[in-house]
Amino acid sequence: MTSSGAAGASGAPAAPAPRKSVTGTRTTVAVLFLLPALVLLGALVVYPIGYSLIRSLYDQSGDGFAGVDNYRALFTDDGIRTALKNNVVWVVFAPTVATALGLVFAVLTERIRWGTAFKLVVFMPMAISMLAAGIIFRLVYDQDPDKGVANAVVVGVHDTFAESSAFPKAHPGRDSPLEAAGGGAFVTREPVRAGEPVALPLVGVAPERMPDDARDAAAPRPEPDKVTGTTWQDFTRGKGVGRLGEVDAGEPGYAGMRIEAVKDGRVVATAKASADGTFTLPAAADGALLRLPADNFKEPYNGLDWLGPTLVTPAIIGSYVWMWAGFAMVLIAAGLAAVPRELMEAARVDGANEWQVFRRVTVPMLAPVLAVVVVTLMINVLKVFDLVFIIAPGSSQDDANVLALELYRKGFAADQPGVASAIAVLLLLLVIPVMWFNVRRLRREVRR
Repeated sequence: MTSSGAAGASGAPAAPAPRKSVTGTRTTVAVLFLLPALVLLGALVVYPIGYSLIRSLYDQSGDGFAGVDNYRALFTDDGIRTALKNNVVWVVFAPTVATALGLVFAVLTERIRWGTAFKLVVFMPMAISMLAAGIIFRLVYDQDPDKGVANAVVVGVHDTFAESSAFPKAHPGRDSPLEAAGGGAFVTREPVRAGEPVALPLVGVAPERMPDDARDAAAPRPEPDKVTGTTWQDFTRGKGVGRLGEVDAGEPGYAGMRIEAVKDGRVVATAKASADGTFTLPAAADGALLRLPADNFKEPYNGLDWLGPTLVTPAIIGSYVWMWAGFAMVLIAAGLAAVPRELMEAARVDGANEWQVFRRVTVPMLAPVLAVVVVTLMINVLKVFDLVFIIAPGSSQDDANVLALELYRKGFAADQPGVASAIAVLLLLLVIPVMWFNVRRLRREVRR
């Protein structure tokens, strides 16, 4: 009987042959191959972290031990506290808004024929560097509506519903019958009389700012039982040309100027100047003072101060969302493609509308993908630097400050490497919980 037969007859299992690596590689050879990567990892990651931790415990010169003084500055320095507060705003809003927009884009593009082209356009900002995006949005948020797209839109919408004045700089000239009435209005010095024409000369409006329908001013003509007059630009180019207080050829009328007749503090009649500046008030204006309301002279609406202290952080977050919403959309669209369509159809058959399908089926099925996107963007915004540094002007950079920018400013502009190292350690501590959550979630996914 053979040995194998004897083993089989005895019923004892044969000892398994020792497992051998597929490539036959020994542990020593594997370590040798990994050694260059481990050296680079130590030189580029471990050493900088260790050195920053040690440097954060020393003073500005690097010779004296400072203990926790640099860390105490993290909570007492106004600039660092502002940066920390802004980082909280960034972490809460930027990933949330970008992910929400990415989810909406991903769901909607599944229902349109040109969805691929739309995804390409939305994802295109990802090909632009942070520096270039910062320069673009510095121009987008320019205060001048002729340069800044954002204010051009805001001013266009505002002027659609509230017409701006054509005479923001107009004011009475020398020996004028008008005087300031407070609040930006002007009023005649003496009451007016019916049948006696009134001259209301003003100066100070640039020729290019005059209304398009304005024509050469006409002298007022008397009418019985009515108050007539003219309001015009009492200025003619050229030395010695024209007479002050009289309508001269080539002087334009203030077309659209509103005139009020006021008696005992009450408006009794109103009129609007025609294209040549002439106006007519009824007999009720007899004995009243004529007032040019402040609305005639208010400054034109110039839009929002996007890069001012109040709006600079939301404005920069908007530019970040513009860049990263496409990233969120692509990842969510990939996850959406893996969602079983049978679940959605079953929900519709059961009577669910589209909003209910989206809220109770689509979003729960996409929860793992949404978590990946949110966590990735949270880590990204904790390190945001470029956009804030480029977009925020010097006057409001303190208000838009974030930890990464404050690290740069403390380390180079203020020459405080110890405090800068402490900020770097703080950033590391803030990122670690997010990374730990991401690693734990990935391990949970692998077990499934």
